[in-house]
Amino acid sequence: MTVTADLAVSLDGFMAGTDVTLDNPGGDGGEPLFEWIHNLASWRERQGMTGGEENRDSQLMREWFEATGAVVMGRTMYDTGEEFWGDNPPFRAPVFVLTHRPRPALVKEGGTTFTFVTDGIHSALDRARAAAGDRNVDIAGGASTVRQYLREGLIDELHLHVVPVLLGDGLRLFEGLGTGRRDLKPLGVVHTPLATHLKYRFVR
Repeated sequence: MTVTADLAVSLDGFMAGTDVTLDNPGGDGGEPLFEWIHNLASWRERQGMTGGEENRDSQLMREWFEATGAVVMGRTMYDTGEEFWGDNPPFRAPVFVLTHRPRPALVKEGGTTFTFVTDGIHSALDRARAAAGDRNVDIAGGASTVRQYLREGLIDELHLHVVPVLLGDGLRLFEGLGTGRRDLKPLGVVHTPLATHLKYRFVR
């Protein structure tokens, strides 16, 4: 079982634009980071839709879905995504939401459950590992949540989808990670017209 962080980022390292709000989850100017995903056949399947492009990007997205047995996310990501995902979210796996505001677990269509964890990142990860079985746990975001897990050395692999755009400002992924060198081993790279897909493993 591997703990991953699978994220779309701009060429200059942003994973969202400026002024992220519940009504504007990608932030101002952040649309290109997510637009490339929405017409992929594998993404549409997970949204209960038909059609879409069946290409290498779609294959990579499908591989992520199939490999992921549980997801951890922050409360802001949940709040901004809740309306967009609707009653049939794409995860189809247990999702553990980090929060300071407890609420009952939610069971959605398609096998997605949201459990709200109030006792920290380690507890959320332990629960996600137990739920995932022999599949991966993905730290989905947002930026603050991913940074917390990176600072603690709890992520095994980084999967970055680098979108060919410079945002210039916004929510930067690799910020506030503390000091000290961290080596990574390249595991693979796939170039497509929509994104460059990079996969790294942290060297322990």
